[in-house]
Amino acid sequence: MSTAHDPPAVDGRAAPPAPGKRDARWLALAVLAGSHLLIVLDATIVNVALNSVRDDLGFAHADLQWVVTAYTLTFGGFLLLGGRLADRLGRRRMFVWGAVVFALGSFLAGLAESQHLLILGRILQGLAGAVLSPAALSLLLAVFTEQRARDRALGVWAVVSAGGNALGLVLGGVLTQMLSWEWIFWISVPVALCAALCGRFVLPERVDAQVRQFDIAGAILGTVGLGALMYTLVSAPETGWTSPGTWLVLLVATGLLAVFAHLQRTRSNALLPLRVLRDRSVLGADLVGLLFGAAVYALFYFLSVFMGEVLGYTPVEIGLAILPITAAITVAAWCADKLVRRVPPQVMIMTGTSLAAVGLVSLTRIAPGSGYADTLLPGLVCVGLGMGTAFVALTSAAVGEVAEEDSGVASGLFNAGQQIGGAIGLAVLTAVSTARTQRLADESGTVTPGDVTGGWSLGFLVAAGMMLLGTAVTALTIREGKRAASKTAPEATG
Repeated sequence: MSTAHDPPAVDGRAAPPAPGKRDARWLALAVLAGSHLLIVLDATIVNVALNSVRDDLGFAHADLQWVVTAYTLTFGGFLLLGGRLADRLGRRRMFVWGAVVFALGSFLAGLAESQHLLILGRILQGLAGAVLSPAALSLLLAVFTEQRARDRALGVWAVVSAGGNALGLVLGGVLTQMLSWEWIFWISVPVALCAALCGRFVLPERVDAQVRQFDIAGAILGTVGLGALMYTLVSAPETGWTSPGTWLVLLVATGLLAVFAHLQRTRSNALLPLRVLRDRSVLGADLVGLLFGAAVYALFYFLSVFMGEVLGYTPVEIGLAILPITAAITVAAWCADKLVRRVPPQVMIMTGTSLAAVGLVSLTRIAPGSGYADTLLPGLVCVGLGMGTAFVALTSAAVGEVAEEDSGVASGLFNAGQQIGGAIGLAVLTAVSTARTQRLADESGTVTPGDVTGGWSLGFLVAAGMMLLGTAVTALTIREGKRAASKTAPEATG
């Protein structure tokens, strides 16, 4: 593997690892997966600390959502631009800078004694994550070129992607209850700085020859349009879907993205080359990733509220209760890594989405007196097994076979789909569950805990439908591709 002192090849490709340096690839994987875990954790780690943040900094209830939204909005809105910057300016360079800025944002958020400084720190974290995440995934593809080793690395990546949200609830609960909410940010500082330092020496550099031909107009339109769309999705539940402001921002986002799509058809240096989306497997994997984000992000939200408000769990107990989903994801991803070279990716993904749907249907049984072992645990384990089974093949389909020069933007597109899906799912499923709760309350004359859990049950059922839609999308779009040829070719030891 090339190091910081190894010049890139003339065509911009990183040299393959020398025989004596093959083990260093797994050190590189540790750095890349660790950085990705930071990003995924930050989507949920703050959720269990929101009440403490509100009490300390005096947030109004309507403004508290911006502690979460500031990160989600900037991360989701800038992912495409971050991926293309990694392709054009150098993936290791953007990885290192992304990690440094992430550490700075985390430090500021932890030091915050005012609402504005906390929001600024969260914005910096989101911007850094939008650069760091696609750079890390495209670097993983550059480091692991043999199919067997790449599948193993993608298995680790899948565990981090699928299980990081649940782990964030555990870690957030422990840090908030045992120390203080500031530590949910400060703990990221040394990890991010270590990733930047290690990345400087163990990751290969990747520089595209067309660095000067950057699509500035596309970058502006795509980033603002995607940011406006994310803003609409995360703010509409609070402001109302029928409010004039919501519709105005949604129309602006739609118009900007329409102009962006037109420009991408005509520009040779497009921010999002349409050749990426013309690959049915890539498009299908991005859509299924969006559906996974829609179903699972709402799952964690609903279960956290249910266990806290209805069952009376503490933050630490909520985190520990959700932890089995991470264990199930890890076991399933390990098995998927063993099967992915023998089983077509369509089968892996369809099995995973179907298992997740079964788990979500099982969770519709929640009620005010539900027990953990008989009601919650089976559904959590089933969803975890489905996520772990699907994500190895899903990640490979989304980014594993795109052209080398497009791996950064393909990584950004895959991550953006999951972020947008999470925002859509939370908005839609919250609206559905609230409407069901209101209807049940109107029938009984008052809102009871059973009415509330009845609304959440319908939300889980709709989420299960999303997963079944993912099964159908997989069957129609994702094909085996180049993996079939790799099965018959000699494989180097990973």
